[in-house]
Amino acid sequence: MGVVPTQRETEALTGAAPAHADDRARAHTTLPGSSLAPGSARALVRAALTEWTGLALPGADRLTERLAQDIALLVSELVTNAVVHAGTDVELSCRLESTGTVVVEVTDRHPARAPRDADADAETPEYGRGLRLVAALAESWGVTYRRTAKTVWARLTPAGEDAAGHEGPTAHERIAHDDPVLGDTLRLAGILAPEPRGADGDRDWLGRGALSFLAEASDLLAGQLDEDLVASLTGQLVVPRLADWCAVWLEDEVTGRGWAGAGGPPARVWHSGEHLVEELRQALEKEPPRPPEATSPGPRPYPWPGAALGPHGAALAYRLVAGGRPLGTLVIGRAGLLRFPDEVTGLVEDLSRRVALAIGAARQYARQATISAVLQRGLLPGAVAEIPGVRTALVYEPCDKGGPSGDFYDVFPAGHGRWCFAVGDVQGKGPEAAVVIGLARPWLRLLAREGYGVADVLDRLNQLLLDDATEAADAAARAFAGPVAPGDGPQTRFLSLLYGELTPYEGGVRCTLASAGHPLPLILGPDGTVRTAAAPQTLLGVVEDETYASETVDLLPGDTLLCVTDGVTERRNGSVQFDDGDGLAHALAGCAGLDADLIAERISRLVHDFGTRPPDDDMALLVLQAE
Repeated sequence: MGVVPTQRETEALTGAAPAHADDRARAHTTLPGSSLAPGSARALVRAALTEWTGLALPGADRLTERLAQDIALLVSELVTNAVVHAGTDVELSCRLESTGTVVVEVTDRHPARAPRDADADAETPEYGRGLRLVAALAESWGVTYRRTAKTVWARLTPAGEDAAGHEGPTAHERIAHDDPVLGDTLRLAGILAPEPRGADGDRDWLGRGALSFLAEASDLLAGQLDEDLVASLTGQLVVPRLADWCAVWLEDEVTGRGWAGAGGPPARVWHSGEHLVEELRQALEKEPPRPPEATSPGPRPYPWPGAALGPHGAALAYRLVAGGRPLGTLVIGRAGLLRFPDEVTGLVEDLSRRVALAIGAARQYARQATISAVLQRGLLPGAVAEIPGVRTALVYEPCDKGGPSGDFYDVFPAGHGRWCFAVGDVQGKGPEAAVVIGLARPWLRLLAREGYGVADVLDRLNQLLLDDATEAADAAARAFAGPVAPGDGPQTRFLSLLYGELTPYEGGVRCTLASAGHPLPLILGPDGTVRTAAAPQTLLGVVEDETYASETVDLLPGDTLLCVTDGVTERRNGSVQFDDGDGLAHALAGCAGLDADLIAERISRLVHDFGTRPPDDDMALLVLQAE
């Protein structure tokens, strides 16, 4: 790994912070020398990075998700090493520079004990991967000694990685090109996993570094919501550190489809020699693991694929079991061995349990996401009705891709030359909001087709929400969250709604509309003037016997009506909202001369670009433009 840069009785090579530096760009804490310290350190740096971004401090705009992952991983390992080797309290300091560089310092009170180097003499056991990891992630780093303390410091920059002089892209590089998120995660897994050791080194490593490896591997696997990605990470963690190759079979725990014993192909195959992967895959497909009599995750012998890898080697199969349900099989192999060392088999068994739990969680998420997607499709119209003389454009972006949104929209014919539109937002999200939407949207259609006017529709919908929707939503909440505590009555479900009726005529479109607690609609004229088209009124489902009023405007050719939910108006950048100072009206004024589709696209882009983080609320945007 090279010489470790060190100093004694000097200031840290990182340099003191400038006198004018913002104190808010610093985070510091003292952690007890216990097993809880690494987790606390990760939480501190993640909170600091989040706070710096929220405050829009100089350099915070360059803090990427990849840099945040690198910092958390580096801090976790350095704190772990300090606790294990020094055994004292640990001081952690993190500082953001205006260039986006983050400086990390980890200090312990045992200056006589040097940090361990994974590339040291072979007779020195491996006590951690801290310095190897620092060298892999940091732009510059070093160790500073004082009489009473030792500090390991590192500077991590948001710049891209150096280009390696490969003749062609590796499998990992191709994955990173096709899927940057997967590529970053696999890169972290590669840094995280231990270096391959001989049988003697395995025993020493297990006593010192295995617990840290398993803890970090658990964090890495637990954050994944796709079982194929979990299988890919497993291969990256195992190969070439614990084995020369590995394969993962996945199966359906209910039907058994995909079970390796039935001849199914492996989901993932990894080998330290990339040119052997395809040949190994073909050999494994011919001889998948046999179904065991029990679902124990312990290792079982597996025939060595000599046709693909030569005559000598050892292989083991581990059942992936979570909650008593078989989810798949992990097979590992190493050439030149008669049997795997017990330390390695025990470590892989522990890892296989974590892999099984991650696969189970990913499948549960996938099932829930599928149910939510089906439910979401049922809550929204299959198509937006075409209105004669009106161009229509729609943007609908639920914030939570895995659950029902609280926003909804509808455009439908009401008969007798009328078309109705609605844009609404239910209080909350999830199943309770879905129940209210599932009741409100059919009511709107039914009342409109029965010939009720805009104001009458809101009057009746308000009463229906106070009666039926509250009871139904509470039933859904109890089904998901359990019984209501004693003394807790039904919770009122509010609904903000913009509802209108369009009647085309020769030379324009007559629009009658009303806003119940909803962001007011805006009308853009051909000359770029913008005006509101309704008066604010009370939310639906709040006040019994509330009477609503409607207003009528004429949309002349070129006039555009913009309807949005609060995901647009309340989009945040720090403490500032998108609609502060009539921001939405100014944005709409800049759309003069554009057609409906381009207006919807531009407003959506401006909303996204307004903040440095992805939107944290659902967003619906409806544009109606008179031709």
